[in-house]
Amino acid sequence: MLTRTYTSNKIFSKRRQRLQELITGEAALILFSGIEGGYISRFRAESSFVYLTGFEEPNSCAVLRFGSEPSYTLFVPDKDPATEIWDGERYGPELAKKEFAPDACFPRSELNTRLPTLLKGVDNLYYMLKDACEDRLVLESRQKAQALDRRSGRELAGLLDPNILLGALRVIKDQQEIEWMQESCDLSARAHQAVMRAARPGINERALMGCFLNSIFSQGAMQEGYSSILASGPNATTLHYRANNRQIQAGDFLLIDAGAEKNYYTADITRTYPVGAPFTVAQRDFYQAVLDVQKSLIEKVKVGVSLPELHQLSCHMLTEKMVDLGLLKGKTNELVERNAYSKYYPHGVGHFLGMDVHDVGRSRVNDKPRPFEESMVITVEPGIYVPLNDESAPKELRGLGVRIEDDVVVQKQGHLVLSRLAPKEITELEALVGQDSAS
Repeated sequence: MLTRTYTSNKIFSKRRQRLQELITGEAALILFSGIEGGYISRFRAESSFVYLTGFEEPNSCAVLRFGSEPSYTLFVPDKDPATEIWDGERYGPELAKKEFAPDACFPRSELNTRLPTLLKGVDNLYYMLKDACEDRLVLESRQKAQALDRRSGRELAGLLDPNILLGALRVIKDQQEIEWMQESCDLSARAHQAVMRAARPGINERALMGCFLNSIFSQGAMQEGYSSILASGPNATTLHYRANNRQIQAGDFLLIDAGAEKNYYTADITRTYPVGAPFTVAQRDFYQAVLDVQKSLIEKVKVGVSLPELHQLSCHMLTEKMVDLGLLKGKTNELVERNAYSKYYPHGVGHFLGMDVHDVGRSRVNDKPRPFEESMVITVEPGIYVPLNDESAPKELRGLGVRIEDDVVVQKQGHLVLSRLAPKEITELEALVGQDSAS
């Protein structure tokens, strides 16, 4: 059965038009949808490919030729009954042209012979080197295209990073994209609530991961937005902990960094809370310190601020909290100047969010911080992580890790927290965590 995520082509036509407005001279852009990874994982088409085409089948290619016709050519897998028995029905070139409205559509098997002609007369080629076979095909076609246009005296087309263009487009979300992101955040937040209710001493991190997945899929998510992190006890001090296979003990902090993807847009939410007991005094002070910083940082999000500026502010604020907690000693400015905070806060304050969890878009342009614009979406995720073997830290803080992360859209006046349905106040967490086992 043929399926598609998006039922209208209008949004993709508008995006291609906006992209063309960024181009000067003769240029082309080539995007591949990606290659299936076998039976282990579900195929998910490359984000920028989907962003400009709406097409989702593997082994497909889009060629955008600016200033020439056809301006949009799509190459798709041909119809093959034998293959479709195993992998499902394909659109094929004829139906793909009808349903997705490219100017021209051909079998992927013809890309090698047709691409040189499509690239003839191109001064600049926007293409990202990433796959050896695809790279070889594109680079050889670029040389053949120059040979076809030998009498013009053109040099070999320059190879440019397509994210220069795509980042400029994708970093600013339209209203539909923001609505889709709100939907992903809402269902992710409800899944976080389900995990909170199910969390209890003796349960395995992996079981709670299953709880999260059950919740997001039952709400219509396509997949996880990224590999979930469920880190209990000292595992929470490992930033990219992936094993998710420890039995949670009473009083452990559980750090869960997980988000769902729907309509190709992902949420990215982190919450931390104790399991099987209220916050201890030390845990409460530690957690509240991070929460106060996170809430203050979110209040700073507005047009004109930048990610580097927000990060620098987070370093100052967290350093002050580290001094208060007894993790660092000295004057805040001096500690920040020598990056003393990085022992306990080794990552950035956030990143752009959208079709990818670390979405395209540059936080610096011409070596200067890029100011936030209306409809950018970022994460705000300060954290403090104290290794279990850190003998310089107060004993009651060793092995504690706290990160609190929300997804925030920049608005004309201020901001909107998309992940606001996920509880993070201490009173909310103590009322909800373990609720299923208590009833």
